[in-house]
Amino acid sequence: MPRLNLRRLIILLAMLSGLVTLGIGFYASYKVQRDSLIQSTLAANHAYAAKLADGTEGFFRSAQQQLAVSAEVISAQFNDDQVLDQEARRLRRQTDSFNAVIITSVQGRVRATAPNTGILVGQKLESPGARQALDERKPLISSPYVSALGTLVVLISHPIVAADNTYLGYVGGVIYLRELNILHSMLGEHFYQDGSYLYAVDQTRRLLYHPQPTRLGSVVGENAAIDNVLRGESGSLRVTNSQGVDMLAGYAPSPAAGWGIVAQRPTADTLHPLDDLMLRVLRETAPLAMITLLCIWILARLITRPLSQLAQSASEMDAPDSAERIQRIRSWYLEVAQLKRAMQVGITLLHQRIGKLKLDAQTDPMTGLHNRRGLALALDVLSASGRPVGVIALDIDHFKRINDSHGHDVGDEVIRHMAQLMKTCSRDADILCRSGGEEFLMLLPDADIESATRVAERLRGSVEQERIPVVEHITISLGIAVWPEHADNLERVLKLADAALYLVKQRGRNRAEIAEPDAAIS
Repeated sequence: MPRLNLRRLIILLAMLSGLVTLGIGFYASYKVQRDSLIQSTLAANHAYAAKLADGTEGFFRSAQQQLAVSAEVISAQFNDDQVLDQEARRLRRQTDSFNAVIITSVQGRVRATAPNTGILVGQKLESPGARQALDERKPLISSPYVSALGTLVVLISHPIVAADNTYLGYVGGVIYLRELNILHSMLGEHFYQDGSYLYAVDQTRRLLYHPQPTRLGSVVGENAAIDNVLRGESGSLRVTNSQGVDMLAGYAPSPAAGWGIVAQRPTADTLHPLDDLMLRVLRETAPLAMITLLCIWILARLITRPLSQLAQSASEMDAPDSAERIQRIRSWYLEVAQLKRAMQVGITLLHQRIGKLKLDAQTDPMTGLHNRRGLALALDVLSASGRPVGVIALDIDHFKRINDSHGHDVGDEVIRHMAQLMKTCSRDADILCRSGGEEFLMLLPDADIESATRVAERLRGSVEQERIPVVEHITISLGIAVWPEHADNLERVLKLADAALYLVKQRGRNRAEIAEPDAAIS
């Protein structure tokens, strides 16, 4: 059986080691960033679902309070049909909380309604919501049901009780789940171009809100996120939804109505940018890897040459000049050391490349936001894409006073709290940076002046209302600019946003200011 000579074995071993090292480094980098993307998306979806659940809870409390006040007003004049009609119309016009308002007698007959949508005065209501309100005689939010008009509705009702505690009937606000109202608008604000969306379900797993109107009223099949949220749990989970799509879901309950709110995004959409990034890294790394492997091959041939000479000399021991020829060959131990160094050079080159990849993906260790290097890379990508970008420059008002009064540990905690609020008030596609100290930047792809201003005001209001341990409340100042509306390059837009921020500081802080565009642009 023929044997491989030492030269070929060393060359094969060197090249195989280089390829394995490159593959392991590439896979490890991909795995770490993939897990980080999944966890951050799960956390963001959970935070958004909890925020919407709290908003839904607040809406129901507000609606019940409106009905309670109305019930008290009309209880003393319940026999006056004109008063009841006026009160029903007032309730309907006062806010967009209800699509319709009805007032019924103790027998369930309609005394007043607004607007007139097919329910007639004097008509006896037999819907599940009406029967539940008459039976329980207490403030309640009905389970969703299909009305006599074939509409999926929810009835929020409050009993009308006379001064002597006699039950007179109830006043109710009807919400048509397939039509526009405050609840629909609030849930419908969650729309991004990254594949994420939000839906709401009741205790029977029926869809009460969904971006696809045709799915409203349908019952969702097996879904672990829905199982958890209907048990009153709040959290995040990677699930396969009823359509067979792998999703990253965050969920939170709304106890007042027994609803569950779920915000989710397809896992494939979340990981798609990472796949593109890794392909780009592979393309950029391949030439260097090929050069490295070529160098290894050349070095291996050089290293094995003395060993080949020794082998040749050993096979010609009977030759007259064999001793002289062996003498001219360099020491075997020196050649072994050279081989080891050559392998170390190859591995070092690969590690340097992997280290550069990790350095490019570095973030600010305190906040988890992009650092200045991450910001520079983001600006390069956004400039190359040609897409509009909204820029918000912001910092914490009187931050030095916080450090001086409470110490740097408290100041660091305020900065971390600020970063978390920025994440809560932004989209997954937005780029959040800590540019230094208490200074931050938000880059909003595809944002115009109006949307950037809304984000800035939403963040400013959230910060102002947030209670932070030790320091209680803080405020922020914000400067807003948009590329290419304000300037012809992103670097200039950042400076304009900083200038607007400086102007806010001069005018009293705790506000947002839109930058003045360059003269050439305006």
